[in-house]
Amino acid sequence: MFMGESSHNLDPKGRLTIPAKFRNQLGETFVIAKWMEHSLRAMPLDVWNLLEEQLNNLPIGKKDARAFKRFVMAGSMQAEFDKQGRVIIPANLKEHAGLEKEVVVTGVGDSFEIWSADNWQAYTAETAENFDEIAEGLVDFDF
Repeated sequence: MFMGESSHNLDPKGRLTIPAKFRNQLGETFVIAKWMEHSLRAMPLDVWNLLEEQLNNLPIGKKDARAFKRFVMAGSMQAEFDKQGRVIIPANLKEHAGLEKEVVVTGVGDSFEIWSADNWQAYTAETAENFDEIAEGLVDFDF
């Protein structure tokens, strides 16, 4: 399970060091995808395969379904670590997530997300402000 958060820096070549506790769970090859709230989602191949199946089962007659599938699939890449435990984040993914130097890596269960430090700070501040309302909305999901 991926959980917790840690701060890191992108080096000038766009390489990001992934925490060892996350590297050990990813395997040699994994997927990084453009994700919601201007973040990136990194996941082991088995999690990616489940997501890919869900994307392929979306109704092709629905414009939003096609848009979501295109966005995620076109914005995804297979990745591997270098010998120092770093991964290169390509320009299109850095741009989507607003990654410059300061980065936050945060576990979300079956995967982890990569955020710019500024976006993460804004997101967590807004979520904290509305946490009670968010929790009440989960009643419909038997939470």
